[in-house]
Amino acid sequence: MRKISLHGIPKNRRKRASIITFCLLALSLFTLELHAEVSADQNVSAHARNIEIDNSVVTEHETKILGKRVKYSATTGTQPVWNGDSDPVATLFYTYYQRTDVKDNTTRPLIISFNGGPGSASVWMHVAYTGPRILNIDSEGYPVQPYGVQTNPYSILDVADIVFVNPVNTGYSRVLPKADGTMPSKDEQQKMFFGVNADISYLAEWVNTFVTRNNRWRSPKYLIGESYGTTRVSGLALELQNRQWMYLNGVVLVSPTDIGIERNGPVKAANRLPYFAATAWYHNRLDEALQSKDLLELLPEVEDFTINELIPALAKGGFVSENEKRTVLAKMARYSGLSEAAIAQNNLDVSTAFFWKDLLRDEGKTLGRLDSRYLGIDAKQSGDRPDYWAELTSWLHSFTPAINYYLREELNYKTDIKYNMFGNVHPWDRSNNNTGENLRLAMAQNPYLNVMIQAGYYDGATNYFDAKYTMWQLDQSGNMRDRLSFKGYRSGHMMYLRRDDLKQSNQDLRAFIAESMPAKGEPAIYRR
Repeated sequence: MRKISLHGIPKNRRKRASIITFCLLALSLFTLELHAEVSADQNVSAHARNIEIDNSVVTEHETKILGKRVKYSATTGTQPVWNGDSDPVATLFYTYYQRTDVKDNTTRPLIISFNGGPGSASVWMHVAYTGPRILNIDSEGYPVQPYGVQTNPYSILDVADIVFVNPVNTGYSRVLPKADGTMPSKDEQQKMFFGVNADISYLAEWVNTFVTRNNRWRSPKYLIGESYGTTRVSGLALELQNRQWMYLNGVVLVSPTDIGIERNGPVKAANRLPYFAATAWYHNRLDEALQSKDLLELLPEVEDFTINELIPALAKGGFVSENEKRTVLAKMARYSGLSEAAIAQNNLDVSTAFFWKDLLRDEGKTLGRLDSRYLGIDAKQSGDRPDYWAELTSWLHSFTPAINYYLREELNYKTDIKYNMFGNVHPWDRSNNNTGENLRLAMAQNPYLNVMIQAGYYDGATNYFDAKYTMWQLDQSGNMRDRLSFKGYRSGHMMYLRRDDLKQSNQDLRAFIAESMPAKGEPAIYRR
């Protein structure tokens, strides 16, 4: 800065000059500080960790499915969610696989895939079930190193294009700041995104935009959801029809929740027994006569007892006769692998948590919640529930490095945003869950619409017999039973982790798609 001299200036003017000089110096310092602050702000902004609101990266690939060569593109990117004022309020991350050696996609199905939680990313079915690449695991689903992915020789990409969608706060999907730069409050976010019906509403809008952008309006469309994703897709079936005027050919429910269909009291307690029996059979805890049977020979016997004897006995509560109680108690013990004393102490209502802790208590092992083939070790053999979920720690062991590697290094989607395997979406508003009835109504309105349920026999969180019960109650008239089907597998919640079930479950999807595609010129009509 240049030095200013006051020598030779008259005294009265020198005072004013001193004041002016002081002001100039102060202004210079202020300008320097302001410049530094702006530079700092710009520097911070340049390094802020933000997801791009609307972008995409396309890569080209080739694979073999069922022994045949398939060329496809993979589009990874984000697409906004807009509010009623057309302001972007969130952006959703997705991965879209499209076969490129097919010239006309008007008859080629589009599968729209969701996982659950709520708060879970789409990673599970993406890199373990239907996608063209699956994570490195052994034939039963356990982690192996090196982490990464391998070819999925059973992927349904040969017969359908697939988009995997990550709802708000899962994967790379995020809530966006408002126009003034502030984030919406927790209450505002819940009303927009975090509840049964809010979730369905904004996702239906997002799907409409995706289908429009990618010119898929003429394609047959299917929804597939896993776990809480089954609640999501059941509600979406009607929302897409009645609000977006988008009609579906099929909905697939993988390891379904109750989708709003009540099964409380005696039904809830009794429905656990077939799952107990399957798990006890797997761990060789049944008597020789039962253990010698194949699982699919044993389960119908247990299901029959559950419906015709156990539910009626539980319904009688404390007024069940001693003779009936002793008979039911003995059969429950025989089918579950638990002791009569343990079952009696629980008044015939044995919780799943107690079962996971007690079945192998004498061996010092606990069972996995989502897949009871997995074993855990607790600090103490005593207690009425495991310390942790053995299957979930195993899955995160292999899934987390696989999806982070795959998106960045194979699909070339690079961001510093953290990939949320599980995102913060709570508290979740579960009120007014009518998704089961919505699915029934969507089927009634749309003669093309078919539903398939897939469930693992060793899933203790959303057990297979509950899934069957939900299917039975979905349409009590029985008029649409020919459009409802159930498939069971010798594994757990993510039945596709077992190699044999990966092959079979994808084949079941192929068959479902083929059977739900109407013949050329076949009208959507009910005939007398």
